[in-house]
Amino acid sequence: MELFLDSVKFDEVQKANDLGFLAGLTTTPTFMKREGITDVDSVIMQLSKITNMLMVESLGTSAVEIIKEAERLLSLGLNKETTVFKIPITLEGAKACKILTDKGLKVNLHLIYTIQQAYIAFCAGATYICPLVGRLQDQGQDALSLVEQCVKATERYNYKTKVMFSSVRSIEHVRNALNIGAHACTMPWNILKQLCENHFTELGIRQFIEHTEMSNTKASDLVKSENIFLDINSTVLDALIQMTKSQTGACIVLNDNKEIYRIFTDGDLRRLIKNNQNNLASKKFTDLEPNLPISVGVRASLDEIINLFKSKEVDNIVVHDNNVPVGIIDIQDILKWF
Repeated sequence: MELFLDSVKFDEVQKANDLGFLAGLTTTPTFMKREGITDVDSVIMQLSKITNMLMVESLGTSAVEIIKEAERLLSLGLNKETTVFKIPITLEGAKACKILTDKGLKVNLHLIYTIQQAYIAFCAGATYICPLVGRLQDQGQDALSLVEQCVKATERYNYKTKVMFSSVRSIEHVRNALNIGAHACTMPWNILKQLCENHFTELGIRQFIEHTEMSNTKASDLVKSENIFLDINSTVLDALIQMTKSQTGACIVLNDNKEIYRIFTDGDLRRLIKNNQNNLASKKFTDLEPNLPISVGVRASLDEIINLFKSKEVDNIVVHDNNVPVGIIDIQDILKWF
C-alpha cells in the first residue's frame, strides 16, 4: 500500500520525505487556504521539488477548463511523470480524465462517495480514486464498505485504477486501509508519525538499551580513582576528608608495599562511633584490623557488578587490574540499573 502525506506544510513535508519511503504528497485548496497561502503556484512548485509525487488540484466546470488548468500547471514546470492531477468526480471531470490519461498524464478522480462514482472513474482510466472515509463516516455512512467495494471491483474487472484511502482521521483508519486492501493511503503528519508508536515496543527498546549497556559497560568505565587511596599511617579524619572530596562512601587503605590493607567505609565509621571509640578522628589505620574487600577486575561487566552488589550486600567494590587496586565503584553510581 503506497504511503502519501496529506499536507502543504513544508516542515511536515520535509520530515515525511526524509523518511525515504514516502510515495508522495497530496494537497487540497482547503489546505492552502487554511495555511494562508496566497501564491499557490509558487508553493506547488516548491513542493514538487521535495517530494517523489505531487497530487495537485486541477479545477474547472467543464472538461475543457479542467484540461486547460492542467496544461497551465505543467507550463509552470511540473514534471508530468511525477504529477497527479486531482479532479472532482463529475461527468465533465471523467471526460477530462480520459483525455489527460490518453496523453500519458496521471489523474486522481476524487471526492468519491459511491461505488457508482468509482465505476465512472474506472471507465475513464483514472490513475487513482479517493473515497473520503472520514467525511463519509461523519455523515453516518459505511465508508469502509465503500472502499472494500472499490478494491474488489478493481480486482474483479481488472481495472488499473488504484484505490486511495483518504480523509484519514486516526491510526485505526490506517489499519482498516491495510485490512481492506487499499492500494494507497494518504494521511496527515500527526497520524503518520504515530504508526510506529507502541507502549510495548518502547518498553522493549528501553530494555534492550539497558541490557546492551549492562553488557558493554565495564568496571573500568565506572571506577572512581581520585581521592580514594590512603596509606596505612593515615587517620580516620584523613579518610573523612578524602571521602568528602571523592563523594564516595569509602577509601582504600594501602600498606607499605602498596597492597590493600583494608577498605574503610562510612559504615565502618558508624560502627566505631557506636562502639564509643576514643579520639576517633586521630585514630590511625594501623590501630584497626585489616579486612579483605569485595573486588572485581577492570574487565568485569556491569551485570557482574550489579549481581555482586546484590549477593554480597555491600555498598562499595574495589576494582583491580592484575591485582593492583585502581579504584572503587560506589553503589550510588549504579542504582539506576537496579
